[in-house]
Amino acid sequence: MTMTAGTERPLLLRREQRTLLDRIAADPAAPLVLGVTGVGGHGKTALLAELTRLHRQAGQTVVTTVDDETPAHPDAVLIVDDAHLLDDARLATLRRLAETDRHRLVVAYRPWPRRAALTELADTLRRHGEPVLLTPLTADQTAARLGAGTEPGLRSGLADFVHGQSAGVPRDVDRLARALRGTRQPPTEPPQPAVLEFGPDLDRLPPAARRLLLALAGGVPLPVDLLAALLDQTPEAVADLVGTTRAAGLLTAEHRITPLVRHAVLTLSPPADRTAVWRRLIDLRLARGGAMLPLIRSSHATGTLGDCPAPALRAAAEEALAEEPALAAELFATATATGGGADGRQATAAALAGDLDTALRLADRLLATAAPADRVEAATVAATALAHRGQVARSVELYRWSGTAPASAFATVGALATGQRDDPPGTGGSTAAAPPTLLAGAARLMAEGVRESIDGSPTAALSALMQAAALLEPDGRTVLLPDSPAALAALTAVHCAELDIAERVLDRATASRTGGPLLARRHRLLRAWILMLRGNTGAAAEAVTAMTAEGAPLESRDLLFATGLRMGVARRNSDLGELQRGWGHALEAVLRHPVDLFTLLPLGELAIAAARLGDLDRLEPHLHQARRLLDDLDGPALWSAPLHWCGLHAAILADRPATADDHVAALVAAADHSRYAAVVASAAVSWLEVLRGTIDPVRVETAARGLYDAGLRWDAARLAGQAAIRTSDRRAMSALLDSARMFQGRPGGTRGGPRSTAEEPAVAAEPPVDATPRHQLSEREHEVAELVLAGLTYREIGDRLFISAKTVEHHVARMRSRLHCASRAELLALLRTLVAERVSASTAAAWPERTTS
Repeated sequence: MTMTAGTERPLLLRREQRTLLDRIAADPAAPLVLGVTGVGGHGKTALLAELTRLHRQAGQTVVTTVDDETPAHPDAVLIVDDAHLLDDARLATLRRLAETDRHRLVVAYRPWPRRAALTELADTLRRHGEPVLLTPLTADQTAARLGAGTEPGLRSGLADFVHGQSAGVPRDVDRLARALRGTRQPPTEPPQPAVLEFGPDLDRLPPAARRLLLALAGGVPLPVDLLAALLDQTPEAVADLVGTTRAAGLLTAEHRITPLVRHAVLTLSPPADRTAVWRRLIDLRLARGGAMLPLIRSSHATGTLGDCPAPALRAAAEEALAEEPALAAELFATATATGGGADGRQATAAALAGDLDTALRLADRLLATAAPADRVEAATVAATALAHRGQVARSVELYRWSGTAPASAFATVGALATGQRDDPPGTGGSTAAAPPTLLAGAARLMAEGVRESIDGSPTAALSALMQAAALLEPDGRTVLLPDSPAALAALTAVHCAELDIAERVLDRATASRTGGPLLARRHRLLRAWILMLRGNTGAAAEAVTAMTAEGAPLESRDLLFATGLRMGVARRNSDLGELQRGWGHALEAVLRHPVDLFTLLPLGELAIAAARLGDLDRLEPHLHQARRLLDDLDGPALWSAPLHWCGLHAAILADRPATADDHVAALVAAADHSRYAAVVASAAVSWLEVLRGTIDPVRVETAARGLYDAGLRWDAARLAGQAAIRTSDRRAMSALLDSARMFQGRPGGTRGGPRSTAEEPAVAAEPPVDATPRHQLSEREHEVAELVLAGLTYREIGDRLFISAKTVEHHVARMRSRLHCASRAELLALLRTLVAERVSASTAAAWPERTTS
């Protein structure tokens, strides 16, 4: 890719300017009195050079200087650049020549400084016609100026970079174009050669104007009175400085500095000058209470944070806390290093950023040495960090010790999560005088919601938790939370089979960034869990992969959910290899996080995976802790029903019928408590009936429909499919297979109609003669072939397609016979070819424009 800095004719910004050049080219001897105005770098000199070329090409005499002999050349064309630099006498000469109407002249000038003589000349020129006004390039004009012949995508990226850096100033566009010649990708910052070209421009400025640019490079709004104090100038003198700098093309029309000029000013100015200007600006803004973060961010970018006073760093850190807690933690740390003294704010910022190691280290140090106010904040930080790491009992202890109203409520939530119904006497602290802040209200509602989920109605629990989540939305990004009310509301909604509500409350928490980065992955993991429950295993797996690819390690609670998701997706996809590979990590995740009320979902999912792998005994101690926890809370139906549902499937896979009966009995007993309990109780009864050979198609479909309507779509399809492959009634089998496919989101056949042999369980009779041509497979055979090539066993393929393992074996034998394969290896080789051809044909059909004749 090649970039060009210009073309033979300068790029003109308006159609009338092109018209002007065309008119002069057509009649060079025509009368001409013209003014050209624009700030530096906008192409006055280039335009005058083009006018000079056109006249000389036509044989005209061109004069470019003004002196006493200028009137002696009445047939010449006078073209004068930078008229703003001429003395009053020469300006008066130009004005007289323009007034006579007997001379042809073009005068270019900057709009500043506007001396009286220049103003009079401009007014005289304007009487002969509107001046040519040179303005910045548009984005399209910038792209055109960079040159043609580039790949569209690359050109767009480079053009956007150049235009964003230069704001369309033609001089600056050309400098970047020269420096970027041969570049294929936009850089992260302006190239050094383009920056160095600003040296002469800056050297021509008076020292006060350079200090002005340094102040503007700090990135903060600067009213005139603040600039006047900063530069030790009067407001009138500041206005003159702004006009001078703007006329040099170093400020935009809005008196802003472009990124390219800012980079040049910071690079080419002596560090001592920059430090002096910014330090003075910091002091002025601190005294006036202005925003500090933009200026401190500029100091951070130039590596001069150490030159900033601690109060300014702390003020900027507080401003950064909501959007960039990691930057806030760094600024607090720098303030401490410069002599500001340690406090709990640095620990808070580190915790919000998800750096729990630093947060715990700082908080523990402050607990032992800090003043009482900082010790309370340190206790809150430590309690929050420990809650995320599964040390809920220690977290509750620290929350109770801190004694604030929100902390007391969080302690109640943690105590209930670990099976403690009542707070120990004398541990709640004095909170009577605590202000009723949003955080205090949200924490109280969280505690009420969790208590209601155990002792009251699911509706009341969900309502309280959703209200708590709404309270924190305006400013929840800077609040340290052991768990977000949105996450607890989503968990409660999942346990109530209200998946739509769970999704919406999580989406709102993600949009408002409740809890900052510390809780962002918690919300995303729960959102992925809902996708898995709905049977959208691909999207759930992608979400987990994206989170782990971010690099930062997951804390123990998030790790447990992420592991449960991976194993749950692998189980639903019948991916035994992935289950086996992930089982060791799953056991480690369970060991790292003690059992509590809010982690029963992944524990139940891992129990099914353990049973599938024949290793349920290794998970039994943790399941026993979960049952004891629920017993301590008198067996709350909302929290125990999902664990019993998972326990049923684990017992079925482990061939423990008595245990399965116990889980079904518990679900039936809780059926009246919530919608979830009702649908899984009905489904549990149907599961046992199906497994024991008593299949009532109506009851099975009703139970499966209940699961589907509650959002448990994969479970619904599984129940209907398993019933279908176990019934001997062909009509019932057909109806149940249709239901299974519908629950799974796949098209089914005609309800109640006959099915092909490929969709029925295996029969003893020989398969009928197939009319399909050789090397062509039916739709079902293609499905089987793809799964065989993926390495799945017949049982796993049957689970995926809702057919028996015997039927899968029948399909494979049928394909081998019809394809005349002498061995299994030959069959696999041919199937790979057929599947590849099918994929290629599908791609060609979907993208016909990519095919070749």
